[in-house]
Parts: sequence; C-alpha cells; structure tokens
Amino acid sequence: MAEAVLRLRAGELGLTGVASAGVFASSRAHPVDKRALAVLEQRGYGMDRRWRSRKVSPEDFDTHDLILAMDRQVLRGLRAMKPAVSPARLGLFLAGMTGLGLDEVPDPYYGAGSGFVHVLDLIEARVHTWPRDVTVFHKSVTA
Repeated sequence: MAEAVLRLRAGELGLTGVASAGVFASSRAHPVDKRALAVLEQRGYGMDRRWRSRKVSPEDFDTHDLILAMDRQVLRGLRAMKPAVSPARLGLFLAGMTGLGLDEVPDPYYGAGSGFVHVLDLIEARVHTWPRDVTVFHKSVTA
C-alpha cells in the first residue's frame, strides 16, 4: 500500500525510486491483497494487478538510500540483514509523527477489512508530512 501511495507522489516528494519488499515475506511471490487493492482504488491509487510481493535482497541496501520499516520487528530484521558497508539509512515509516499515538504501522492482514483503511490513513498521514521531515534523507526509498 505504501508503495502505491509513494509512487503516485514520488515527484512531489523528491523521490527517484520507490519499491516495497518484505523481511519475512514468503519465497513465493503473492499478489496484492484484494482488501488492500479495494481500499487503494477507493482513494484513487492505482496498483498494477501484476504486482507481486518479494523478499528484501542484499542489493536493496545498495539500490536504496532509505529503507523504512512498518514496525520494530521488521526494522530489527533489516538491521540484521544490512551489509556493514551499505550507506542505506534504516528507520520506522512513522518515526517522528506526532499526534498519532503510535509509531508503528499495524499489519492488517489477519484482521478485518477496516484495518486496511486504517493503514492507508497512516500512510497518507506520513506522506503528508514527508516534505518537512523526511526529505533530509536521500532520493530512493523502500517501504
């Protein structure tokens, strides 16, 4: 979901590339969750129906300047995978956000469809504040 939102807004955010990958993703590629796709489409975000999940690869740490995790468990996984010589910065997607009462994006997969609406709300809130506090990082992001 974050990839779809960031891709649409990449130009205005100063991003030259956007990708998404999972630390704990299956080795088998899966399509976007139908509930996520429905919520994205309701808000006007396009998502290629051919999109498939993928695992984070060592090359991601060379390709992207900033890699953002949705929660602390994923961030720990990224830190464990990051090559010592990689210049990539790691952080939480919601780091520095105020007024939300949380700094992690919950995984909506095992919950009700409304969880996907909540996650998209959080992603949009983060993107709305992006120009003020995240562009100090670099040009390409993986979320």
